[in-house]
Amino acid sequence: MLRISHTLSIPETEIELHAVRAQGAGGQNVNKVATAIHLRFDIQASSLPEFYKAKLLELSDQRITKDGVVVLKSQEHRTQEKNKTAALARLKMLIQTVMVVPKKRKPTKPSKASQRKRMDSKTKRSQIKNSREGKSRLVLRGETRLGS
Repeated sequence: MLRISHTLSIPETEIELHAVRAQGAGGQNVNKVATAIHLRFDIQASSLPEFYKAKLLELSDQRITKDGVVVLKSQEHRTQEKNKTAALARLKMLIQTVMVVPKKRKPTKPSKASQRKRMDSKTKRSQIKNSREGKSRLVLRGETRLGS
């Protein structure tokens, strides 16, 4: 039984685990021992509540196939047991990401100080650009004065 939270768990019969030969370096051990784990979890056929199923299927995650099957491969450890634990932990994390409901954003208005700061920086920038043109033009507090 894979425990996702204190109220949610998945029976191990719904999780399909296959041991396969790992890729990469490792010498003879890689060639003769199947230590990597392929985990398959069918979202539609699972006992998860409908809310979680829908949220999982909405994810644009490359680990979820078009058929709604989560496919994970774990081969970072040298033992099959550690790879199995790592794959189950990744499945657990994937489901937990769906459980978190994002907070609703409260729209706010910019403060008076931030508006004033923005306008001051725009005025200063404008003065810098005007001084580059060679004109003796001053912009002070919204008033434009042409110099002689």
